Amino acid sequence: MTSLPEKVGVIGGGRMGGGIAQLFATAGARVTCVESSPQAVEDARARIADSLRRAVRRGKSDADPADVLDRLDLVTGVSELSFDTDLVVEAVPEIPGLKVEILTSVENVVSPDTVLATNTSSLSVGELSAALERPARFLGMHFFNPVPASKLVEVVTTPVTTDAIRDRALGYVSALGKKDIVVRDSPGFATSRLGVLLGLEAIRMLEEGVADATAIDTAMELGYGHPMGPLRSTDLVGLDVRLAIAEYLHRTLGDRFAPPQLLRGKVGAGHLGRKTGRGFHTWPQ
Repeated sequence: MTSLPEKVGVIGGGRMGGGIAQLFATAGARVTCVESSPQAVEDARARIADSLRRAVRRGKSDADPADVLDRLDLVTGVSELSFDTDLVVEAVPEIPGLKVEILTSVENVVSPDTVLATNTSSLSVGELSAALERPARFLGMHFFNPVPASKLVEVVTTPVTTDAIRDRALGYVSALGKKDIVVRDSPGFATSRLGVLLGLEAIRMLEEGVADATAIDTAMELGYGHPMGPLRSTDLVGLDVRLAIAEYLHRTLGDRFAPPQLLRGKVGAGHLGRKTGRGFHTWPQ
């Protein structure tokens, strides 16, 4: 059944969490976005407001930014979530212990009927659910960056996720105007597993001097019709994020996901991609 949740909670107001909050608020939901501090709240509000204004300027949205922001509450604690929230999406960094801490805290605040979701791009959804009192209402909802413009949401189910919860999540995705794919819980799911493997090979090619970064990206964009080359995509995601995912996949799936030294070196030097202005490409700040 296609239906937009009336009340949505988003844990984390960074690039991904803020994008998810913006997406649901733009669609008409009442959104509570939880950040870690008053300063983080102000930063998230400014980032979302800027994103909304840019979407209007570029003709990507006709929503009034002020109206969208009126539907968005930014707070500093999960205790401020409404008991009758329909959906909570956790979008904090890819640290299993942090995610478990957040999810168990949320579970103590919201209704037993609330759908709980993690936006993890690679961590085991089943392992995260093991700490929950009601793992049957938990699943992965993997959004993509930039969230408002991306077309896909990867819905990840565990062996205990109920069909009713899966169907509610699929209805939410459809109500947002996005396309869903359903995958079973497995390291990297479908998208990260394929995307990271391509990105790592592109980094190895750069490391070996096969071609420069622009040539490698252009090969995939014009030769294979990819909207963005693998090195530019890595810059957009964040080299630190891609390294963390690669290390996890290396541990769980084997040596084909071993991170190249070039990637480790750039992360060590603080060249993390677009967010720092320099990665495999140079980005204007």
